[in-house]
Amino acid sequence: MYFSLFPQSVYTIRRKVLKELVGSGLIVLMGNEESGMNYKDNCYHFRQDSSFLYYFGLDTPGLGAIIDADTGAEIIFGNELTLDDIVWTGPLPTLKEMAAEVGVNQTKPYAEFGRQIIHATSVGKKVHFLPPYRPENLLKLSEWLQLPVSAIKTHHSVELIKAVVKQRSIKESIEIEAIEQAVSISADMHFTAMHKAAIGMKEYELVAKVQEIAHAAGGQLSYPVILTINGQTLHNHFYGNTLSEGNMVLVDAGAEQNMHYAGDLTRTFPVGRQFSTQQREVYDIVLNSLERATALLQPGVQFIDIHAKAAEALVAGLKEIGLVKGDPAEAVREGVHTLFFQCGLGHMMGLDVHDMEDLGEEYVGYTDQLKKRTDFGWKSLRLGKALEPGFILTVEPGIYMIPELIDRWKAEKKLSGFINYGALEKYRNFGGIRIENNFLVTTEGYHRLGKYLPDSAREIESIRDQYA
Repeated sequence: MYFSLFPQSVYTIRRKVLKELVGSGLIVLMGNEESGMNYKDNCYHFRQDSSFLYYFGLDTPGLGAIIDADTGAEIIFGNELTLDDIVWTGPLPTLKEMAAEVGVNQTKPYAEFGRQIIHATSVGKKVHFLPPYRPENLLKLSEWLQLPVSAIKTHHSVELIKAVVKQRSIKESIEIEAIEQAVSISADMHFTAMHKAAIGMKEYELVAKVQEIAHAAGGQLSYPVILTINGQTLHNHFYGNTLSEGNMVLVDAGAEQNMHYAGDLTRTFPVGRQFSTQQREVYDIVLNSLERATALLQPGVQFIDIHAKAAEALVAGLKEIGLVKGDPAEAVREGVHTLFFQCGLGHMMGLDVHDMEDLGEEYVGYTDQLKKRTDFGWKSLRLGKALEPGFILTVEPGIYMIPELIDRWKAEKKLSGFINYGALEKYRNFGGIRIENNFLVTTEGYHRLGKYLPDSAREIESIRDQYA
């Protein structure tokens, strides 16, 4: 629980910039605790809070920190191990030793954390905190700030959120290297899926082989693996189906490397050696959309516009195979694409696979001038604002044939001037296809991250031909 750190100067500079951005008041950063799965001592895998990691780097449960933007003081709060603790954990660095590694020279017992916050509020000092997503941190803040739990969710500091988003959105070179590593491990997870998938195998057998790669590389999963023959279900964690000839396997899997930077890739491949003609046609439509969206990545371009262009490419392809009619751009304006592409084209990525999602999409992916849309097919787009050099994001178009959604729209005759519901019946049990890559926005355009993972149907069929 005391893993690799960046050089000390990285953390001291980050905290210095944060003080300048916030200006005044007490900045509170809550670390995470161990959390019991089914009883206290049988815990979930520990994951430190990402903003705490960003500014303090310590991957240990039971810590908190305060940065005083007025005085410059920086304090880490935690409890030293007792002998009873050491029996179970073995000897670990002391709190002072850990703090020194990240350039902090003041430490105090964890009980002092709350007392400092209570004192600050009593003298009218502004207390800045981020929206808590862990219930234990929510309850602590409620007690320390003397606010009902329901009020904590509305009293977080927008100034602090915007300052953290401003810093964490632009990735430093050392972060880019870490994410490159995570994406490369993620690519290995996908190579393994393509190599090991076999007719008659259960999904959970293949999931086990994919997960092994992340752990064998010294990391963890950056999110629960999505691996399914029912690709039309966007977040499918069932794993109980049998792989059969004629099925496609959609694998959405990513690794967290040892400093918790994430990768996030998706590939769809045939269980057998080749895609069927129908599968290949739709696959190529999705790949064309991915390539069109990728070519548009550059500073100053709003990602919501790239999403629209990717959707137009999907509709144009669906028109070629007879499923939709009319002008693709007009069809997208009317929402035709949302019958087939219900989610967003991509999201920011970094220490979180959906980077900083706990801080609010309205701050991470949008601006005061560009508000997030709330209509179906657009409300799931987590990133809409103009791209900047240093952003790292995913691009992940897909086509999902959801029978229940098709039936609802057909019964309502929704957008029937654009949609050929008769032809669509042949795709009712098609499933879904998604292809996803990760990119760094550069001053010139973009850089695709990680080792090369094939994404064309021809390349994927070549791999499957060797192993199926």
